[in-house]
Amino acid sequence: MDDPETRFTRLYDENHRRVLAYALTHAEPHTAEDIAGETFLIAWRRLDEVRDPALPWLLTVARNLLHKQRDRGRRGRDLAERIRALTTPLDLAAWDVAEHVVERETALAAIAALPERDLEALALVNWHGLDARQAARVMRCSVPAFAVRLHRARKRLARALDGAGDAGGNAEPVRPPRPAPASAAGKAAR
Repeated sequence: MDDPETRFTRLYDENHRRVLAYALTHAEPHTAEDIAGETFLIAWRRLDEVRDPALPWLLTVARNLLHKQRDRGRRGRDLAERIRALTTPLDLAAWDVAEHVVERETALAAIAALPERDLEALALVNWHGLDARQAARVMRCSVPAFAVRLHRARKRLARALDGAGDAGGNAEPVRPPRPAPASAAGKAAR
């Protein structure tokens, strides 16, 4: 049997155009290219599950990805519609650009104060949309350990936002205390 790299190359060469054509019938060109690329990324990761003929398996993966993408878009549109419905003319009149710039600067300072590990946990869930199981896999830890990391990261961010907001934006960003390593439990915190 072929080595995995050779097998994948053949799989890609034989099926990429057909997977892309399928995606193009259901999505815009840039989205279809992303779907096709992600389909083959999944195929590479799960190469042992791909049986001959591979096209039905690949199209099933592409179809599932298209459904997920549509669901995300629908949820985003629903959320925007709910926000639009709850926004009154008074809300729009009260919206002050300068106030939001200060809030943005405060938020950026609070985020900059976080340890990299906290930023990664927050980004995986909030930016990349992973659930706890997926994010735990990315961070190479158990799901409960990730849940604790995420909870602590959120608490540190809230404290940093509260501290930066209390300072009125004129002081240096407040850096929340970082947990001491287990080996330094007896030493004073930084």
